[in-house]
Amino acid sequence: MRPGRVIVTVLFVVAALVAGCSGSTDEQSTPTAVLGAWHGELANGGQPVAIGVSFAEDGSATIDIPLQGVRAAPLKDVRTEPDRVEFAMADVPGDPRYSGTLDGDQITGEWAQHGQTVPLVLSRGPVPAPARPQEPAPPYPYRSEDVSYPSGDITIAGTLTEPEGAGPFPAILMITGSGPQDRDESLAGHRPFLLLADTFTRAGYAVLRVDDRGVGGTGGDLDQATYPILADDAAAGVDFLRARPEIDPARVGLFGHSEGGYLAPLVATRPDSGVAFAVLMAGPSVVGADILIEQNKLTMAAEGAAQSDIDAQIDYLTQWTNLLRAGDTAGAKAFVEQHNQAQPEDQRATQEAIDSFNTPYMTALVTYDPKPALEAMRIPVLAFFGGKDLQVPAAQNEGPMRANLAGSPDATVHSFPGLNHLMQPTETGKPSEYSTIETTVDPAVLTYVTDWLTQRVPPR
Repeated sequence: MRPGRVIVTVLFVVAALVAGCSGSTDEQSTPTAVLGAWHGELANGGQPVAIGVSFAEDGSATIDIPLQGVRAAPLKDVRTEPDRVEFAMADVPGDPRYSGTLDGDQITGEWAQHGQTVPLVLSRGPVPAPARPQEPAPPYPYRSEDVSYPSGDITIAGTLTEPEGAGPFPAILMITGSGPQDRDESLAGHRPFLLLADTFTRAGYAVLRVDDRGVGGTGGDLDQATYPILADDAAAGVDFLRARPEIDPARVGLFGHSEGGYLAPLVATRPDSGVAFAVLMAGPSVVGADILIEQNKLTMAAEGAAQSDIDAQIDYLTQWTNLLRAGDTAGAKAFVEQHNQAQPEDQRATQEAIDSFNTPYMTALVTYDPKPALEAMRIPVLAFFGGKDLQVPAAQNEGPMRANLAGSPDATVHSFPGLNHLMQPTETGKPSEYSTIETTVDPAVLTYVTDWLTQRVPPR
């Protein structure tokens, strides 16, 4: 589940980067003095965010924001005159723009977004990558293949990793959390699905991880997708795996993170799904609206918000989600727009952001009740939570998960103390700290899940 503030009230670097950003530039040539790589740090709610900008000879430029998984995104409206260095990001809420002047080995200027500005000084040199000691790197001791397959009228693209040898191997399909995610579930400078796939493949399992609708090589539009459509996409991945000669069709399972924990049981409980097991990492066990409200309450409190602000936000979210749960999508959209107009002008969300919270996809997330699918599970299931998760809190979800899985002949529910929504060790669990933590997934989680898999579905 992504962080739930519906109306943005603070400056974010990038709220959502849309694939295929425009690379249009001005026609003037790029002066030699500005060519090359630059980097700086942008203050974002007290947490510095490293930014890198590269200016090319043809007048184009790209931006890197490692902590947000932005790599070489094309910029628009590029100007590189010494007294006027400018660029903007395309298709990003809040119309982020930069304007500065060249002064020796620095460019001094301001970053503007959502009507707010903060200073940003750029120095020569590439932006340093954040320390990620667990990040897998080639050469890998297994095979890795880019694959694609159909799901209805779209093509899904992903990466299949397989142990060396002929098989047949048990296999795992990875299902990402909410929002547009790539196959590695890149988030806050981490790539947890890349690490998990590497871990499981080294342990003897084939692993398929894929781009969400509208992301990377996968077609379609996530905003227009309902949960039955997304379950169809996952089922297509299961069918793809079961048809591979090196995969054991009787031993194909699902790994769902966050919202993926909603979708995995939907797929597994379909007649003749062929799903043999399921692992749910921070998978919710209550209605989506309840998750959204609780994560806002906990996250705002952890960030030090005034109780009056928390109460106002919860009241707003409660009214909005109640309209969606009642099937009044038009009323929900009108309510959000009226609420937005009532905010100070510099705190209003863009129309694009407003529209993104009143889509078939968001309606599905808010209104979904996982209880029926979880109660119908009759395969081995592992559901685990982070004790300091503020997005899918263990205190809210562990008890209902145990009750919902009571009919399964082999269900394990476990919580890891001191871990957050990404299963990182944390002091607070705040989403704003994900990028500052070097660990991608706590090694204890990797060991626990691998041991559970090898006991239920031995690789050989």
